[in-house]
Amino acid sequence: MFLTRAVLGLRRLQQWLVAQAAFGILNILKLFPADAAIDFADRAARWVGPKLSRHRLMLTNLRNAYPEKAEAELQEIALSSWGHMGRLAAEYVFLDRLFDFDPERPTRGRIEVSGIPIFLDLRDNPRPFIVFTAHTGSFELLPVAGKSFGLDVMVLFRPPNNPYIANKVFEFRSARMGQLVPSHAGSSFALARRLESGEGVGVLVDQKFGRGLTTTFFGRPVRTNPLLAKLVRQFDAEVYPARCIRLPGNRYRLEIEPKVDVPRNAAGNVDVQATAQLLNDKVESWVREHPEQWLWYHDRWAIKKTLRD
Repeated sequence: MFLTRAVLGLRRLQQWLVAQAAFGILNILKLFPADAAIDFADRAARWVGPKLSRHRLMLTNLRNAYPEKAEAELQEIALSSWGHMGRLAAEYVFLDRLFDFDPERPTRGRIEVSGIPIFLDLRDNPRPFIVFTAHTGSFELLPVAGKSFGLDVMVLFRPPNNPYIANKVFEFRSARMGQLVPSHAGSSFALARRLESGEGVGVLVDQKFGRGLTTTFFGRPVRTNPLLAKLVRQFDAEVYPARCIRLPGNRYRLEIEPKVDVPRNAAGNVDVQATAQLLNDKVESWVREHPEQWLWYHDRWAIKKTLRD
């Protein structure tokens, strides 16, 4: 018993130290102008990333996804992807300052928005809907944009494993992104209640899900969470793709696309399997357009154990 408590205490101490180091770095970044901090984070991540064990996974993912590309091009995509991860961390500090979209002057700030009529229609004509996105660009800006348009969306998110970082992230997100639901065993019920009341939810759909449906992504088998498709089937919710694209000069384009035609079977019911594949196909099209802006270090294809072996 004593040994167990000691091990748990040591683990908590390690998590606390990691969290304090992370908070310290972010607090230092706050002292600088946004552009300088984001550019520095990009350079730092390009230097550190290739030295980490995850770099091997990243390159394996890229080689599997793009067998036709030369090794030099894959190395460049990997390096750029590390840079974008550095940017993502720095952007987190400056979210309040980065989102400067003004409908009266839509081309003046850092942010441009595509699909404004869809935002306004969802706000002004309430009904159950689901907005899905992926880990592309500065994806954290999307719920910030929704809240700025008065679009009240409940967002499902996966908290970090470190509880000290998770608490801080939750506090930060809650103040800027509306209602949040941490991903856990009961989260699907919260989303269901939201849709049942005729409102909207937002989900990330490109995460590994061990108990998911067998689908393909970049032509390779992956497991995909069936939650979105099941919610659509239950509540006849409309489904909208949305993404963020980083532009040169630390600018961003936020896009919400027209609703998708959800696949149905011969009886007219939502085809859960085909809908899960549709999500993968949409995310793959985004990633192919801007491969450096996706987080390739994710173990989306569940191959990390193979690499260790």
